[in-house]
Amino acid sequence: MQIPNFDQLLEATCHFGHLKRKWNPAMAPYIFMERNGIHIIDLYKTQAKLEEAATALKNIAKSGKKVLFVATKKQAKQVVADRAQSVEMPFVIERWPGGMLTNFPTIRKAVKKMATIDKMSKDGTFDNMSKREKLQITRQRAKLEKNLGSIADLNRLPSALFVVDVMKEHIAVAEANRLGIPVFGIVDTNSNPDNVDFVIPANDDASKSIDIILATLCEAIKEGLEERKVENIDRGAAEGEAEAEEAPKPRRTRVRRRISEDAAEAPAAEAPVAEAPAAEAPAEEAAPAEEAPAAE
Repeated sequence: MQIPNFDQLLEATCHFGHLKRKWNPAMAPYIFMERNGIHIIDLYKTQAKLEEAATALKNIAKSGKKVLFVATKKQAKQVVADRAQSVEMPFVIERWPGGMLTNFPTIRKAVKKMATIDKMSKDGTFDNMSKREKLQITRQRAKLEKNLGSIADLNRLPSALFVVDVMKEHIAVAEANRLGIPVFGIVDTNSNPDNVDFVIPANDDASKSIDIILATLCEAIKEGLEERKVENIDRGAAEGEAEAEEAPKPRRTRVRRRISEDAAEAPAAEAPVAEAPAAEAPAEEAAPAEEAPAAE
């Protein structure tokens, strides 16, 4: 995981804030100076906070949990979609559906409805419908795909929320705070950082600034996923070796037990067979020897 240096952040225009009259006083610790009526963000603090957020996201990905990316502003839509897809994470780039987190079961029902419509198109149900019904269902499917298609694989609540503009996505931030979901966010000088758990002070209006931050975070997530795969492979190999070592032990015990039981039973069965002829032979020979003189 490589954190961008000061010059790279400067080149990506991460230091530009908003006008002084639009600032939020809570962002004062992250502001370096004011120039021409515009606040300049302290990039050293940006670098430190970015490293902190990347480490946290890496640990979340390593534990196998999901991170939901949210960015509905025009400059960030495509960047967020491309970066989130590269690490196979869910994202929202259209309108934020109200209650998506706090009323998650209802959102899941809407996602399942898409799967139901797809099934209807495959099993021939559409053939029995009128042209108007087909058109209505197709439009409904397209609308659901546009708003919820990117979260179709999100079967449970995400473990973290990443927001590009916390002021614009205040509803998403409020829902995450209510449920105790940690929020990662790019926070500009006009936003309130108090509701964000991992603040990344930077310019949230320039696509270059958004891209360099997202690239760093997604790289950290990718590293976490790779480490998880390696751990699973090692764990599977260790379990396989343990089973291989334990498997022969009960078989040997059974074989030894059978041998000992056969050895204990064999003498008891053969003893009467060997002694019976030896006891009866003298008795038959002695009888004729005594009767011979009486006949004469």
